[in-house]
Amino acid sequence: MLQQTQVATVLPYYAAFIQKYPTVLALAAAPVDDVLSAWAGLGYYSRARNLHQCAIIVAQQYGGHFPPNADALVQLPGIGPSTAGAIASLAFGQRAAILDGNVKRVLARHAGLQGWPGQALIAKQLWQLANERLIPQGSKVPDDHHRRYTQGLMDLGATVCTAKKPDCPACPVAKDCQALQSDLIQQIPARRPKRGIPTQQRCALLVHDDNGVWLERRPNSGIWGGLLCLPETDNVAKINLLSSELGASSAVQPWHIHHLKHTFTHYHLDWQIWSVKVESSYQLPKPWIYATWAQVQTVGVPKAVLKVLGL
Repeated sequence: MLQQTQVATVLPYYAAFIQKYPTVLALAAAPVDDVLSAWAGLGYYSRARNLHQCAIIVAQQYGGHFPPNADALVQLPGIGPSTAGAIASLAFGQRAAILDGNVKRVLARHAGLQGWPGQALIAKQLWQLANERLIPQGSKVPDDHHRRYTQGLMDLGATVCTAKKPDCPACPVAKDCQALQSDLIQQIPARRPKRGIPTQQRCALLVHDDNGVWLERRPNSGIWGGLLCLPETDNVAKINLLSSELGASSAVQPWHIHHLKHTFTHYHLDWQIWSVKVESSYQLPKPWIYATWAQVQTVGVPKAVLKVLGL
C-alpha cells in the first residue's frame, strides 16, 4: 500500500485490510474481486492483484511462510528490489539494501548526488550507495542490528531529512553531509521534470434498472486494471446503435448525458457518460456483468464509478 500512496491515506485502509485478511492464507483464499473491493480508493490496482497472487504463491509453494531472503522475495509478484530488501531486513534481520523515497533523499544529500532519482543513471548510483553503506559483510553486530539500521535510515528521512524543511542540526550524519556543506539541501534530490498533463475524453455507458447496473471488467493492465467499471467506448456510433435498440425495446427513460472529470497521475479523464434506465427483464449482451446495487460496493468497483452511481 505504501509503494505509491502516502502513510496518512494508507492507515485506515491498512487497518481494515488486515482485519479482513489477518493472515496470508486468508488473503490467498479470498476471491480477487473481494481483494480489489477492499483496495478501492488506493489506486494502482495492479498492486492489489499482485498482492493477491503473491499470497497464493506463498500459501501453495512456501506453506504460508514468506522466504527469508531478498533473492527469493524479489521473485514474488509485486515485490521489487526495495520491498524485498525491506522484508528481508525488517522481518528476518538480513543484510539487505532498501531504497524507498525517504532513503533516496538521505543518500542523495549525504553523498551530494545531484539529479532526479527517477532517472536511470541516478537510480543506479543510488542503489550503489545503498549497498555500499550497509553494515560491512561479516561484521560482529547484534542480531537485530540490520533491522535497526534499515528502520533508522527510513525514519531519518521521514522525520529529520525531510523534503521541504530538513532539521539538519538534529541529523546524526550532518557533519559529513555533502549537500549541507555545499548549501544544496534544497536542490538535492532534484525534482521530477515538469510536463503537461494531457486530457483524455472517453464515452461510458450507464445502463441500469431499479435493482442494479451492467458493468464490464477492465483489462488487467492500465487504469483500474481488473476492476468492474462502466462499459467504455470511443465510438459514438456504437452508443447510437445501442440507444436505438433500447429505445425500440425496453428503455423506460430517455438517455441522459453528463460528465465526470477525474485526475490520474499521468492524465485528466473527461468522461461523457450516457445513462439510461431499462426494464429488469432486458438482457444485455455478454461480456457485460449485472450487479445489484448492494453487490456493486463489494465486487471491486473504482471510487470514481461509485461516485457516478451515487454510492
